[in-house]
Amino acid sequence: MLTANEIRSRFLRYFEERNHTLVASSPLIPHNDPTLLFINAGMNQFKDVFLGRERRDYVRASSAQKCVRAGGKHNDLENVGRTARHHTFFEMLGNFSFGDYFKEDAIRYAWEFLTVEMKLPVDKLWITVFQDDDEAFAIWRDQIGLPEERVIRMDEKDNFWSMGDTGPCGPCSEIHIDQGESMSCGPDCGIGSCDCDRYLELWNLVFMQFDRSADGVLTPLPKPSIDTGMGLERIAAVVQGVQSNYDCDLLRGIIAYIEELAGKEYGADEEQDVSMRVIADHSRATAFLIADGVLPSNEGRGYVLRRIMRRAARHAKMLGFEEPVLFRSTVFVLESMAEAYPEMVQRTDYVAKVVKNEEERFIQTLGNGLRILTDEVARLQQQKQTDLPGEIAFRLYDTFGFPLDLTADIVAAEGFTIDEAGFNSAMEEQRRMAREHWKGSGEEAVAGIYRQLVEDGLRSEFTGYDSLIGSSEIVAILKDGQPVTRADLGSEVEIVTVATPFYGESGGQTGDGGELTTATGTMAISDTKKPLPELTVHVGKIVAGSV
Repeated sequence: MLTANEIRSRFLRYFEERNHTLVASSPLIPHNDPTLLFINAGMNQFKDVFLGRERRDYVRASSAQKCVRAGGKHNDLENVGRTARHHTFFEMLGNFSFGDYFKEDAIRYAWEFLTVEMKLPVDKLWITVFQDDDEAFAIWRDQIGLPEERVIRMDEKDNFWSMGDTGPCGPCSEIHIDQGESMSCGPDCGIGSCDCDRYLELWNLVFMQFDRSADGVLTPLPKPSIDTGMGLERIAAVVQGVQSNYDCDLLRGIIAYIEELAGKEYGADEEQDVSMRVIADHSRATAFLIADGVLPSNEGRGYVLRRIMRRAARHAKMLGFEEPVLFRSTVFVLESMAEAYPEMVQRTDYVAKVVKNEEERFIQTLGNGLRILTDEVARLQQQKQTDLPGEIAFRLYDTFGFPLDLTADIVAAEGFTIDEAGFNSAMEEQRRMAREHWKGSGEEAVAGIYRQLVEDGLRSEFTGYDSLIGSSEIVAILKDGQPVTRADLGSEVEIVTVATPFYGESGGQTGDGGELTTATGTMAISDTKKPLPELTVHVGKIVAGSV
């Protein structure tokens, strides 16, 4: 039986032997793409190549890309651990052609890899194509040799891909595997008729052949391209003959480690199984996000990470853990993934320190918050109510650090929903009171932009007691008192990060100076200030590249 590591290696080797350049996974933080919270597909790092904005010295590429889908439209955390396929972190295997080969080779490569390299049964594989894509239909029927009834035409919703409302787009073809009657959802089970796992999508082949204009007109691209994606966890589960991604070796090893730490047996109790799966998945997302530079915070990417970590902490408590444990499982993840991502192992100690610190802070309030929530649910049940008031959810958020979706996850088990409008109202009222406090305390002189940043949830954590260097996420860049998305060479700017080892003075003295370096540029820091207690601002000039 092939391991996931062997499948990943075989995939990359297969395409390398067919003149594809192997490209390393990009970090999970998107470079120069404000439309993305996290890298969520293999093609993200090639986006500018597809758009014609960037040229590279190769026209064929292949990669195993680490991805995170959490937050935004992918915010379905409550399903992670409860289904066979939902994950926050996963790996995407992909092959890409930038104006080189097109449909015929893309289909042939995918078919050969699955049936020859992975030895999947030909009679179990089904294909979908876009309803108007006669070319792809003919290739599957005439060149691959599939009977017409196993090549299903689907509409635009299912089998047409677009990068956005305008720009590159095209039909796609998906390869599915029939996992058998035991996975069927009923008599109407079938591709396009249901979302069950009997006919499991394995690989999506996107044929990027049109440019869509603002008025919806599709113009053929001069150099059509290929973008494909196949989830490693999914193909590993199929090759290894298991029905859940959590039973493939990538995740089962982490679950076994959690079993050992908890002294509990996976498979003995369904709710405990859910908690182990949640911790296994969230440990992977936590480990890789922090290793790539994201830190838990109340803003943007950092807040998504914090929500993931706190959901894991709550499930750890449900398993009986009273002390931090997520930091142990994240270390296990990085060490077990060292073959594929050796550079991550160098950051193990750093990741463990960040995770343990966050766990310790949350554990202090988790128990108290759970008691309040349990009492409130019991009271509402006596009154035959099933809607948790927004002000209670806000109190848990504001006082005990419960993200709204964590509270929703907890009360859903009791059949409750949350009054989100009431929660948002309570949040806005707190902001209004904070503004009044600033006005009444003689702090009108504080620049409005700093107040706005704090109102929006930005905070800076001082780490200088532990180290004089550090790694963190930039959450705001200010130029002439206004937010900007980048700062170019020579610009005098102020930069706010989630955490900083720089001490900021607030009494007129000069704060710390030094250097801030990113993958694209360097800032010489001449001063560090604290315009508000929660905020540390680095002042300086871009001396190399751009930030």
